[in-house]
Amino acid sequence: MTSDLELLEQAAREAGDIALRYFRRDPKRWTKEGDSPVSEADIAVDRHLHDMLTSSRPDYGWLSEETRDNEKRLSRSRVFIVDPIDGTRAFLAGTDEWTVAIAVVERGRPVYAAVYRPAGDEMYLGALGKGATLNGQRIRVSARQDLSGARFAGPKSVSKHAEITERGVVYAGYIPSLAYRLAMVSDGRIDIASARGRACDWDLAASDLLVQEAGGCLTDLEGAAAIYNKPDVRHKALVAGPSALVDPLRPILKSVIR
Repeated sequence: MTSDLELLEQAAREAGDIALRYFRRDPKRWTKEGDSPVSEADIAVDRHLHDMLTSSRPDYGWLSEETRDNEKRLSRSRVFIVDPIDGTRAFLAGTDEWTVAIAVVERGRPVYAAVYRPAGDEMYLGALGKGATLNGQRIRVSARQDLSGARFAGPKSVSKHAEITERGVVYAGYIPSLAYRLAMVSDGRIDIASARGRACDWDLAASDLLVQEAGGCLTDLEGAAAIYNKPDVRHKALVAGPSALVDPLRPILKSVIR
């Protein structure tokens, strides 16, 4: 039988192929709750992933940004957590920083993950206790030990705050896909990243595992790891990176991120 990780990789690639059929071709779009954009591409990808993954693992629960939530997932020991297109605004604008993000979560924590950037053919994979890879090559978070010169990705208003700039942190730009932003932490291209509160399970679960397996951590501003597949899928403000950078930045962010 295909392993969960192999299944996620295949599913992510197929989802990426579907999304690319709509990319830069003016797909139908509308606005959903929270003034968030959605397109026919999001729905097509979501349907494909749901059919493929749940037919392969019928005993797993399902949680997706584009599927009406079902409380049955709460009773399942393993759950697929999916963002069909993370970074829909970037997708609709024709820029390439959007991803397909899929995780298998077991008892609240991710155990397998795939984050795929179709426009650049970048496939991140992670398995609990077995490391993380980008296109088959092992990856590690940054080895930087000091905040001075550290490349930071997150809300621009946060990067401009005096308490951040005084420590010599360098703004690396805004990456619209949160899953990709965190994945770039896992491969060391970004030293540290943050997100404001209210990010959801599907934004985080897959890349959380990538960061962890690449030697880093993703925590809230109290230092707690994220727990997934709860009734409320939203999270507090978060920070990701190597512990040497996260530990000194966390108390600064507590006074900056509201």
